[in-house]
Amino acid sequence: MIRYPHLTKAAAIGVTAPSSGVPEELHDLVRLASSRLEKKGFSIVLGETVWTQDKAKSAPAKVRAAEFMEMMQSDQIGLIIPPWGGELLIEVLEYIDFSKIAPKWILGYSDLSVLLLAITLKTGIATAHGTNLIDLRGEYSDETTAKWESVLAANTGEAILQHSSSSYQKEWNHSNPSPCVFHLSERTEWKTVSKTHEKIQGRLLGGCIDVIRHLIGTPYGDLASFQKYISNEPILWYLENCELSTTDLRRSLLQMKLAGWFQNCSGIMFGRSAANEPVDGYTAEDIYQEISEELQIPVIYDIDCGHVPPQITFINGAYAEVEASNGKGWIKQMFKP
Repeated sequence: MIRYPHLTKAAAIGVTAPSSGVPEELHDLVRLASSRLEKKGFSIVLGETVWTQDKAKSAPAKVRAAEFMEMMQSDQIGLIIPPWGGELLIEVLEYIDFSKIAPKWILGYSDLSVLLLAITLKTGIATAHGTNLIDLRGEYSDETTAKWESVLAANTGEAILQHSSSSYQKEWNHSNPSPCVFHLSERTEWKTVSKTHEKIQGRLLGGCIDVIRHLIGTPYGDLASFQKYISNEPILWYLENCELSTTDLRRSLLQMKLAGWFQNCSGIMFGRSAANEPVDGYTAEDIYQEISEELQIPVIYDIDCGHVPPQITFINGAYAEVEASNGKGWIKQMFKP
């Protein structure tokens, strides 16, 4: 069965950097995001790895793993939010004692999805794919991003509904900051390969495909063993592409397929991506069509997930119902054991 953590404001938020830390010139972003959360009633515990960054990582792998485990085992800390993602989180996995992972929320995306997916697959503890700390530094959060708090405060057995955003951010404009961090200028449109209404149900798993694909064939990507936690219920994948070319995305999806990751799969959702530039006329839409036909499953794409914000908070391990129709969509996540 899946175990769900529960967020209360009595617990502190631990900030640690199991992937990239924050260089000195950006430390004010951490302080600002922390102060915003403190105004909401949370207390903040900042780890040492947050403040350092060298050679594409916050600290050596063993140091990052030790600080993460310390926060996971602290009775004071009820939620861990890393500052952001990075590149080399996978280095820490072999130094984490998964037998000592507590049912405690971890929230993040990008490179953090390696840790999130590994924990859920190995332990059956739900993890949260959504906003990072730095993106909570605004005067307020947009409606989609702000849902992270109510999602993580839900109880086991409850269900929580989230809707597609009305607008998304096409590109960053750091020189002209927005009160809610993002510049939501483009109309959101959820699309389906079938070009008709789609409804999919299943246990959610996913993350940034650039990095979670590297769990394939390792002890941290054992989908067959994970089935014991969900009694062989179908899996509904959500995936987002940060930097892969369309051909690399295709290779990655085929690797997942050949490794058995799409066995007992009820559907796939793909997040918006700025990386979906065609290669020799080969488009992301071509890929979505092909994977839908090969697996005989529905595919929904351009959803609110990943590096083109805002993003819905997806819970790895939760049972979900998703619908998409006429450019709009919604997801109901049930905290089903």
